[in-house]
Amino acid sequence: MEIKSLELQNFRNYPELKIEFDEKTNIIYGDNAQGKTNILESVYLCATSRSHKGAKDREMIRFGEEEAHIKMIICKNGLDHRIDMHIRKSKSKGIAIDGIPIRKASELFGLIHVIIFSPEDLSMVKNGPAERRRFMDLELCQLDRLYTSQLSAYNKVLADRNRILKDIWVKPEYEEILPLYDIKLVNYGKYIIEARKKFLMDLNDIVKDIHASLTGGKEELVLSYEPNVSSERFDEELLRGAERDRHQKLTLTGPHRDDICFLSNGIDLRKYGSQGQQRSAALSLKLAEIELVKSQSKEYPVLLLDDVLSELDSSRQENLLGRINHIQTLLTCTGLDEFVKNRFSINKIFHVMDNKAGGYQ
Repeated sequence: MEIKSLELQNFRNYPELKIEFDEKTNIIYGDNAQGKTNILESVYLCATSRSHKGAKDREMIRFGEEEAHIKMIICKNGLDHRIDMHIRKSKSKGIAIDGIPIRKASELFGLIHVIIFSPEDLSMVKNGPAERRRFMDLELCQLDRLYTSQLSAYNKVLADRNRILKDIWVKPEYEEILPLYDIKLVNYGKYIIEARKKFLMDLNDIVKDIHASLTGGKEELVLSYEPNVSSERFDEELLRGAERDRHQKLTLTGPHRDDICFLSNGIDLRKYGSQGQQRSAALSLKLAEIELVKSQSKEYPVLLLDDVLSELDSSRQENLLGRINHIQTLLTCTGLDEFVKNRFSINKIFHVMDNKAGGYQ
């Protein structure tokens, strides 16, 4: 599984851009605010139909333009495939695989797996639960097409239910339709809860050895899923909290309030871990994610590293680089010192400057 080339037109700051990647390590370097992250964002978008930064379609179109295009050539199981994406300000995006339009963006999932690792991910352990839920959703949406549709439907029903809760005081007739939204919320939510539970169980089987290696055997990391409510009791707890929801004008029960606990030798790293421990846990989690994709899809994912090395100390840099030299990696940075220092093998380098990316070996 690899990305062979990428073409952009009016995407972010790029009027036009074409890059041909190496199958191993690709370094994209340049000063800040030159558009390095935009290249990774376009790759992630083309693989998953969504921005890893949560950006809306119109925000990714170059200023002054009405639409943007992305074309990405990938190789999977020895066969080349072309993904075309047409981003428009006033319409939903158009997507085609090998020239054939697809009806649902979820049809992209599974064609190629990408994992993105950014400085924000290093703060995932200490930040709020939303960051950790986002981590689960980003990966599960690539591994499980049904999860994607269930999550999308759940979020839509949740937004509708919250809107009803806000209006119910002036429109009492909404009392009659609220139970219909409760039923839908529970049906979609149960699948999400069970999928997240299994996902973290599978990750736990992998992350333990990786974290032990990163910490020299001093720490044992355990990921603990903290669902807001169990799938078995979701309907009961939603009904029990109905009056509270009406008062708060908000749905307070469901997987949209889930969390993950990071336990190192029994200590909750979210509250009591040092910055070094929190970053090691986040790094272990990303490395475990790579191995989980490999075990389930039988191929390694493409790894996108967005200026992560500058946030890691030398030992964590060495650990990360030593574990990814066998998979295709697109890595952004402001300089090449880290790679020289770690004697890391570089296969292709791109210098980003003035909305261009010049490549050389």
